[in-house]
Amino acid sequence: MSTPEKDKTRKFRAAKRMREIMTEYYIDAKSAVQTGRKVAWITSGGPVEPLIVMDVIPVYPENYGAMIGASHMGGDLCSKAEALGYSTDLCSYARADIACAIENGGPIGGLPRPDMLICCNNICGTVLKWYEIHARYFNVPLFIFDTPFCHTEFPEIARRYVRSQLDEYVSFLEGVCGRPFDLEKSREVGALSLQGQRLWQAVLDTAAHRPAPMTAFDAFFFLALIVTLRGTKTVVDFYQELLAEMNERIDRGIWAIPNERYRLLWDNLPVWYRLKWLSETFEAHDACLVADTYTTAWCGSMKYIDENNFFDSMAEAYTRIYLNIGIDEMVKTIYTMIDKYEVDGMVMHSNRSCKPYSFGQYDIQKMIQEHKGIPCMVIESHMTDERSFSESQTATRIDAFMEMIKQKKG
Repeated sequence: MSTPEKDKTRKFRAAKRMREIMTEYYIDAKSAVQTGRKVAWITSGGPVEPLIVMDVIPVYPENYGAMIGASHMGGDLCSKAEALGYSTDLCSYARADIACAIENGGPIGGLPRPDMLICCNNICGTVLKWYEIHARYFNVPLFIFDTPFCHTEFPEIARRYVRSQLDEYVSFLEGVCGRPFDLEKSREVGALSLQGQRLWQAVLDTAAHRPAPMTAFDAFFFLALIVTLRGTKTVVDFYQELLAEMNERIDRGIWAIPNERYRLLWDNLPVWYRLKWLSETFEAHDACLVADTYTTAWCGSMKYIDENNFFDSMAEAYTRIYLNIGIDEMVKTIYTMIDKYEVDGMVMHSNRSCKPYSFGQYDIQKMIQEHKGIPCMVIESHMTDERSFSESQTATRIDAFMEMIKQKKG
């Protein structure tokens, strides 16, 4: 059966290039032993730019966890980790990844063996034990980049503490790689990183147009490069291409939701194994999820970057990320997004896998309803373990939520 013309026009040309880049990236990582390059497993919020400077290939177990979820392999792998003694209350990324490492299974036959591990706790505390497990299993060096929690401000004592760790990080990389750190190259990588973040924000900002040319579900897909290869020209070139395509779609009147009537904001990580179903369910209500707090996290802290002194300013940027700030600071970000994208309601994923992201959501929900006067709904699940998701219960909640929005808008 041929694809209807209207569906063809809604597909992104850049998606093909995105898949090609990610395929090349994983081939490079899997063949690193043959090419003489080092591989580092790094947490998603960790400072990747020094790895790019040292020509180390960064690999992200959390990205791989998303791939596991999208491949509907999460439940099986999580159950195998549970059989080894890991609690069902643990992050489903961690459970699935630990099982994959032991079995060398999962999508693309598992991840390449790491030469080192880089763990930054600005996203959660789970990563500390998760990476310690891998360090013992693979018998490779582990560097822990410790970022104090910033309830409101970033005090000078915290700045000095985190900045000192950047020097330790460089020394660690020099020791593992056996060569000096190139300061001149670090400036080039920093400039590319900041340029990539700005382009990614510009892509997300196109959804402020009414109707929107993209949804949060599209952003979840296109996010991979700013996480994985931040600091490379590949990222800059790709997001320039994607931004041009978004603006072209606006000019041609190609909308993500053809009959967009309601605009929604998503909070927390995606439900990777139900993206298509959730997208279609909201679209059936003429609702477009125009923005989310997750994909903006990879450009939200760029305001702390000094483009003339990228390396030093990394300390603040990597500490004051969205998951490492207090609820009052989080809700300020959400208020700004509600206004920018002219949001009618908020969908909050109460993610049993990500406690730092989910704790406080009910307080945030109350604050949003009181100060912005928009309805909020909560979806409960894990981002990778599909055993926790109830399609019928979620559909009922979405129906009731959308009915509230329709009555409010009249």
